[in-house]
Amino acid sequence: MLSPTPLCLFCALLLCLPLAVIITITSPTTTVHDGSGHNLVPDLDPPPKTQQRFSSKPLPLPLHDDDSLFRAASRVNSKLPPGSPKKIAFLFLTISPLPFAPLWELYFNQTPKDLFNVYVHADPSYPYDPPFSGVFAHRVIPSKPALRFTPTLASAARRLLAHALLHDRSNYMFVLLSASCIPIHSFDFTYKTLTRSKKSFIEILNNEVGSYDRWAARGKDSMLPEVALEDFRIGSQFWSLTRKHAKLVVGDELIWAKFNQPCVVWDTCYPEENYFPTLIHMRDPRGAVPATLTHVDWNGSFDGHPRMYVESEIGPQLISRLRKDEPRYGDDGTNGSGSPATKQRRGFPFLFARKFSPESIQPLLRIANVVVFKD
Repeated sequence: MLSPTPLCLFCALLLCLPLAVIITITSPTTTVHDGSGHNLVPDLDPPPKTQQRFSSKPLPLPLHDDDSLFRAASRVNSKLPPGSPKKIAFLFLTISPLPFAPLWELYFNQTPKDLFNVYVHADPSYPYDPPFSGVFAHRVIPSKPALRFTPTLASAARRLLAHALLHDRSNYMFVLLSASCIPIHSFDFTYKTLTRSKKSFIEILNNEVGSYDRWAARGKDSMLPEVALEDFRIGSQFWSLTRKHAKLVVGDELIWAKFNQPCVVWDTCYPEENYFPTLIHMRDPRGAVPATLTHVDWNGSFDGHPRMYVESEIGPQLISRLRKDEPRYGDDGTNGSGSPATKQRRGFPFLFARKFSPESIQPLLRIANVVVFKD
């Protein structure tokens, strides 16, 4: 038997190479990074096995390409995994360290880890030293600067929603929080309130003072024809959205394109307080309870910021008062503006509160277990 010559072997290798390439090309699993080198595996429905194996067009997902990120997040499965508990996604939007991290640690440490997820959008230009730790360690998503009077704060919230959707299919409710927010109930109380609801909680207010100025902040008629003045709404920056509405937000391009324009009148430019309530009012008003469950006191506000509670005010009486206050209900798509009768029937409690000074952490920790987390 003749031994093959080197030339024959080389020719055989060339003939086999294309087949080897076809067999080995696969569609890679799209991943979202948390900014720490850890991969957060998303919940994209995989294609059929044969298609996945031989596909030569993998879905790219550049981490800092928002358009690709939002498109991928809008395609995740809407349904929760069978038999999996509902989870709450806590979305922290911050441009500074989290002064109340020790309080949140106590809050989360008292509950099973399979009932929640934490995500942080942190300004990448800020030197976070020491870095986030404990329950916040490795939870920072790829972030961009978020500046007041610009669309970037709303962009950051959309980015948080997208990463939370991609990360865990069990995320049922998505709660946006700031660095100055604290819980005013136990996790168990909060969990039951949110997961028993089939609706989002987002303030949707109509005919507010200054509505026209906010609507026209990007220039006269710049919102038309997609967003007419009569469809424009105002609400709190902080909300709790269902999975359905989280997908609605990340999948929206038409309405977002209007709010993503730069403002020509900066001091009436609050996209983070207008885009989300306007979108849900226009697309699915009956899918929301038109109120925020994050308490805020606008009495004595300064420069567009609500009242800040200082260290000397912290005590059982303050927590009790915040709990007893009633949310303001707006437009739920049924009667224009929530009637007193409708408001009374709802009866949802505040679950969080802002705005607290960083020095408040110590007195809050002292009353955490006996007051804050005791329902």
